[in-house]
Formats: sequence, structure tokens, C-alpha cells
Amino acid sequence: MSAATGVTADLRSDTLTRPTEAMRRAMAGAPVGDDVYGEDPTVLALQREVAELLGHEDALFTPTGSMANQLGVRLHVGPGQELVTDDLAHVLRAEMGAAAVLSGISARSYRAEAGLLDVEAAMALAVTDGGAYQVGTSCVVVENTHNFGGGTVQPIEAMRELRDRAGARGMAVHLDGARLWNAHVATGVPLAEYAACADTVSVCLSKGLGAPVGSLLVGSAERMQEARVWRKRFGGGMRQVGILAAAGRHALEHQLERLAEDHDRCQRVARAVAAAVPDVVDPGSVHTNILILHVAPAGWTAAAFIAAAGERGVLGYATGPEHVRFVWHLDVDDAQTDHAAAVLTELLTSREPARG
Repeated sequence: MSAATGVTADLRSDTLTRPTEAMRRAMAGAPVGDDVYGEDPTVLALQREVAELLGHEDALFTPTGSMANQLGVRLHVGPGQELVTDDLAHVLRAEMGAAAVLSGISARSYRAEAGLLDVEAAMALAVTDGGAYQVGTSCVVVENTHNFGGGTVQPIEAMRELRDRAGARGMAVHLDGARLWNAHVATGVPLAEYAACADTVSVCLSKGLGAPVGSLLVGSAERMQEARVWRKRFGGGMRQVGILAAAGRHALEHQLERLAEDHDRCQRVARAVAAAVPDVVDPGSVHTNILILHVAPAGWTAAAFIAAAGERGVLGYATGPEHVRFVWHLDVDDAQTDHAAAVLTELLTSREPARG
């Protein structure tokens, strides 16, 4: 908390959201059953709703987004095969090597500017006729919006091209759509149009939507049956989990469109910072609720900047030696946003020597 203002803006991640009182009531009143037996009515309702929203046959509720992604890639890539994705992808950087450890999957990546999908680069890396000499590529993974890219929205045209070209070569596409809701709200592109570009899609309930836990994997009914088996193998079988699924249903009904508020607040701070120190951020590159600042031109290391901002009541995350990230979410209001803008611009425009 800032001693001067009493305001703390916790912008480390949109995973920090807490259930609203209305969400807690929905959770407390949820009918439940044993989900391992497929008998939890609230889970079944959530799965039907999300599958319909995304235009796929079926869905599977999972405890985490990482599990949903790992189930997705496991459906398409066997042991000793590979997936291709970009070098900033969550499945590579933030899932603890799970594809290799749990499924024997290898991966190769291409350089992605701000996490933007590069279809040509992905196709150039893919090997579908390596015979007995090269690892075969079975799946291309794309992330929308892109976390470490800065909340980047993938162009729908590029995603359609990837689907067509990958399919023509016998490769599947998995969409890591943890923040696909944000892409939909930012662009107006229907969720089903994004999801039609992939064979499987993961979506997260516990980020901007504000549920306390949970993600879903969507795809064909046959694939979801197989995913259910692998979910149990991975330790993800759950019992009376309708209490958690109810939070997701409430979030989709009441908290989806409000993501636009997060986008607006993030953009407001991006413009304020750019007006003061243009080299640090281009507001045009800020698509949704994630703000990444390149603090080195202002004389900071990322670690020192995050520490200084934290002392002034603005919490963020260092994504590398020169870049920091701030993420807007349900529990950050206008006053906290104004405080963040003031603190960040003050630090970036200070005339002290380089730090850290």
C-alpha cells in the first residue's frame, strides 16, 4: 500500500481476482454430483454452455489451464512427436516442461514479435515427412490473447490460414485460449469463429472472468472422451466440483462483457505513460488488459522498477531483464488505475541515474 495515498493496485496478474458475493451465493447453492462418474449436473451444464459458445461438440472441465492445454496437446501429439509454437508461448514458458515430462512430447519454436502468429514461420518449422530421420510435427499451438506478448490479439485471418495450411499437411491446431474472452470482447469476433480455427481449444475461467478456479477444453465428442481418460491419468479427476463450475457459469453470465472495462483502464495507463516517455510503450500495441513496458530506455532494470513501483503501492511482474508487466482485472478500479498511472509515469520520468 502506498503510504501517501492508501491505494494499492495489485496488477501482477488477472489470476488475482476474488469471487464476488453474488458468485459465492451461486457456488453455495449449486447442485452437485460425482464428476468422475459424469454425474455432476452443474459441471455438465457448464460444459454444454461452453461447447455451444465455442461451436464445438463437447467440453471437459479441468482444474487448471495448464491441464487443459496439456490434455489438448496430448490428444494430438504422441510420445516422440513434436508440437510447433512461438518462443513466448505459455505451453513452453510457463507449464514446467509438462509436455515433455508427462507425454514425451518435444517442441520447436519460432521467434514471434509480441507473440503474433507467424504462419509462414510455423509451416517452415513443421516436418510432416521426416520418415525415420526426423521428428514428425503433429500439432501447431497458437495462443490468443498472448500472455507474454502483452495481451496481443491474434488476427482471425492468420488463424484461419493456419487452420487450412496445417490441416492440409495432416497437422492439428490447438488454441490456448486462456484469455480468448478478452480477444472476443476487444474485437467483436464471435468466440465460435476463433474456436473454428482449431481442433481443440482451452479457455480459462479464473483470470479476467473472476472465477476462483477452473478451465475447459473443447473439441469433438470423441476427443473429449479421450481427454476425460487422460485427465484422470494426470490426476485431474474431481468429485462434487459443481461448486466450482457454478462460479464459472456465473462469470460467463455476469462478468464477460465487463472485460472491456479492464481493456479501457489498461489503455488509459498506456497512453499516459507513452505521453511522458514514448520509448517505453506504444499504446497501439496494447490490445487488451495487459501492459508491458520496456523500462530500459528510462534507465531502469525490470527488477529495480518492480521493486520501486511496489514500494509506491503498484504491484507488477518482471517478464525479463528489461520488461515489466501490469495486468488489469475485476478487482482494479478507476482510483487504483489513476494511482498506477501516476506512479509509473513518475518513476519513468525521474532524472536520477540508471538503477539496478
